[in-house]
Amino acid sequence: MVLHQRRTVALFLFAFIFLMPVRHALSREKTDIKTLVIVSHPYPERSVLTKGLQEAAESLEGVTVRNLETLYGYDTRQINGDAERKMMGEHSRVVFIFPTHWFNITPMMKAWLNETWGSVGPGLWQGKEMLVVSTAAGGSSTYGPDGRIGVSLADVFLPMKASALHAGMTWLPPLVFESASSDRLPSYQHQLIERLKQPFQ
Repeated sequence: MVLHQRRTVALFLFAFIFLMPVRHALSREKTDIKTLVIVSHPYPERSVLTKGLQEAAESLEGVTVRNLETLYGYDTRQINGDAERKMMGEHSRVVFIFPTHWFNITPMMKAWLNETWGSVGPGLWQGKEMLVVSTAAGGSSTYGPDGRIGVSLADVFLPMKASALHAGMTWLPPLVFESASSDRLPSYQHQLIERLKQPFQ
């Protein structure tokens, strides 16, 4: 009986210490900016950080989340450009959440941009905001002026910035997590929520 009670107490303490930060991070809050979040992970079954960041975004009122692999699988031809453009038009900020995939966005996300933005001219999304949120396994040995590639992780996404500016959007400083670890997921979730709550720049 005593052993059973000790196990119960230990389980309670584990839940309190390790799960409470996640619950706190995902408390129901609200953003005043109508935000569209596009999520993609090329290997959803391995996704821990991307899934956790998606859950954080979903916890905020005023946020619409669309997971590309959930909606369209891996078939880039299935992306409904008309429907996605309609969603874009209904929101003031778009956020892309993905793992850095060979120094790039994911294949489905690139296809989404091609289908949704590729047939329209400059200034299409005038006045809207874009935020890139990405995780990467590499750290300072890969990114930054002293890293192998000589540029920061945020700078890897220069084509996304070019896309935003071409479309007339405000490019927000990316939220990127180097040397990303599942142990730090509650912190990443909290940072994302705080960024999504920020007013227009």
